[in-house]
Amino acid sequence: MRRTSRDIRTANRYEILRHVITESPVSRPELARLTGLSQATVATLVTELSELGLLVEAGFEDSEGGRPRALLAVAAGRGALVGVDVAETYVHAELFDLSLTVVARADREVRPGENGPEQVVARIADAVDEVLEGHVGRVLGVGVSLPGQVDREGGVSVYAPNWNWHDVPLRALLAERIDLPLHLDNPLHASTVAELWFGAARGRQDAVVVNLGTGVGAGLALGGGLYRGIGNSAGEWGHTTLVLDGRLCHCGNRGCVETYVGAPGIMLNLRELSPGSPLLHPDDQTATVRALAAAAAEGQPVAVKAVQETARYLGAGIADLVNLLNPEVIVLSSWVTTCLGELLLDETRAAVARHALRHSLAGAEIVLSPVPTDPVCLGAATFALEQALAPAPRRTP
Repeated sequence: MRRTSRDIRTANRYEILRHVITESPVSRPELARLTGLSQATVATLVTELSELGLLVEAGFEDSEGGRPRALLAVAAGRGALVGVDVAETYVHAELFDLSLTVVARADREVRPGENGPEQVVARIADAVDEVLEGHVGRVLGVGVSLPGQVDREGGVSVYAPNWNWHDVPLRALLAERIDLPLHLDNPLHASTVAELWFGAARGRQDAVVVNLGTGVGAGLALGGGLYRGIGNSAGEWGHTTLVLDGRLCHCGNRGCVETYVGAPGIMLNLRELSPGSPLLHPDDQTATVRALAAAAAEGQPVAVKAVQETARYLGAGIADLVNLLNPEVIVLSSWVTTCLGELLLDETRAAVARHALRHSLAGAEIVLSPVPTDPVCLGAATFALEQALAPAPRRTP
């Protein structure tokens, strides 16, 4: 895809603001070093961002002689962003100031059988209304992360297998309820950006962010930036085959990674080990995973075994990513990872070591996400921020 000069300027503004947010306060020469842009280009972009009300000067750098260098910081209170994490069982929204600090949160449940487009739109709109209640000032935009494949340019949910959605014009439906700029993408891309900005992928060139929820996927950061693929659908690792002729997946294939390490797959792992386990909540995957995590933490044998089985499958799948991509870091993220925590991490590391090529794995770390807030909301907010930084199109006479 050819990039226009407007695209390049947007990307450069975004990079400058990204580094000011994560390194604040920072000088112009340091921004040139961090971004690889010339000092003249940095000076121009900083002026533009200041005129947009996004940057302010925040004192001066100590100098051993010569003119002190002005330090820059983000103007945190001069705007807000909303990030929305839409998953198969919940909608979580967060309001951020311009330093990407969380100001407000809201949650809505998505119950089985209540996942039609109109129902999901209503829950998103309600959550956004709640986080904006009482907010005074400009809102630059709302970033919405949706499960499955998303056409971010067209604002369409192309395919969400767990809901059986096909080509749903979600941005248009949301625009009827939310009168703000709207930007759609998926959780793989959102969580990867969050890790690049504030998490375990920060400063790394090549990283994989493995999302474990109802659905499963792997966000990719290659060469220091988010990798989307030609159709914005890179990362659908959850629908690669792990077991030939294995469990039936919502996508229509059998033996997908997701069917063994996503929340419904973990329930099956537990049921196969102990069909009558009191940890099973047949109609509530969240309650089952939480009960399993609590029991495993207490050392209950069946629970520990279920986590080990899950990690065995997960490790084999991650080993494929290690052998294929040779990343610096693999980050385990999303709510299933948060629930199962260190036990899942330890068992997964051991399983990866059994399956991955030694040289491919030698330089790689496998870690839990350190992002303190919902990484999908955080990443979704950055997508809204990126679009807000686009220069106004030139008017032709």
